[in-house]
Amino acid sequence: MNAPFHDQPCTRADEIAATAARLVVEEGLEYGPAKRRAAKQLGLSGKGDLPDNDLMEAAVFDYLAVFCADTQPQELAALRRLAALWMERLQEFRPHLSGAIWRGTATRLNDVHLQLYCDDSKSAEIALLNKGMDYDVGSVPGPRGDMVDCLSLTVDCPELNEPIGLHLTILDYDDLRGALKSDGKGKTERGDLSALRALLDTTPTP
Repeated sequence: MNAPFHDQPCTRADEIAATAARLVVEEGLEYGPAKRRAAKQLGLSGKGDLPDNDLMEAAVFDYLAVFCADTQPQELAALRRLAALWMERLQEFRPHLSGAIWRGTATRLNDVHLQLYCDDSKSAEIALLNKGMDYDVGSVPGPRGDMVDCLSLTVDCPELNEPIGLHLTILDYDDLRGALKSDGKGKTERGDLSALRALLDTTPTP
C-alpha cells in the first residue's frame, strides 16, 4: 500500500503517510517510527517530506476503513472498556486516556496509555504494590520537556482473549491544568473517565 486513498494529487508526504499507516495498523508502531521507516522504504529521507500527525491520522483512518472495517471497531471498543476498567481502579490518581485508543485508531496490537496526575509521584507505585502487581519503571518525555516515570505492566483483556500492555505515565497534579485543552479542530490529546464513558455509550455492545 504505497498511495493514499483520497482522489487528490499525491505528494511525497501523502505517499509516506499511506505507507506508514499500514505499519501503524499492522505492526502497532507509533507515528514517529512509522513515518521514518516508511520514508526509508520509499527512499525519501528529507525531513520536509514527512507528513504531520494530522495527515498521518487521516491515512490511518483510511487504512482501517478499507482493510479492517470488520474487526477494528470491536477491538477498539474492547480496548476502551479495558481502559475504563483501569481508570476506575486508579481513579484516585485522576487518570486520563491518551494514544490510539483515545483517538479511535487502535487495534488489538495497541497498548493502553494512561496519564496519572498525582500529588505524590510514588503514590501510584505504592498502589500497584499493594495490589500485588508487577511492573517495570521506564522514562518518557513529560509535558514540560523533562523525563517522567512510566510504569508498564501487562493486564488481561478477556474480550480479546489476550494480554495487553498498560502504561501509566506519572505526572504532577499541576500538569492537569490545560490537559483537556482542545486544538483548532476541537480535538483533545486525552480524555478523562467521563469523556471515555461518553464514547462508550455510543458504542454498540457485541
